[in-house]
Amino acid sequence: MDQLFIDTLRPHLRYLTPDQDLRPEDRLRDLGLNSMQAIDLVFDLEDNCGVTLPDEQLTDANFETAGALWQAVENVRSADDRLNTPADAR
Repeated sequence: MDQLFIDTLRPHLRYLTPDQDLRPEDRLRDLGLNSMQAIDLVFDLEDNCGVTLPDEQLTDANFETAGALWQAVENVRSADDRLNTPADAR
């Protein structure tokens, strides 16, 4: 997980203390993320991380842990990179 992702996620996790590190295995609901905040989080991730999360990525499984959400963001980034790379450069 990169710092931009963590900095984007942190304000949505009301039970994550300022001195507490966010770990991939941390359960987002346990840290205070609810369904309404998840919607705001998606918008923030899209704005801050430069990705567009497709509807099929907006699953309970992808919002289970910080690591699962990070992987969803990375999957979208990878797909975007493949689409934006010229075929002869691949």
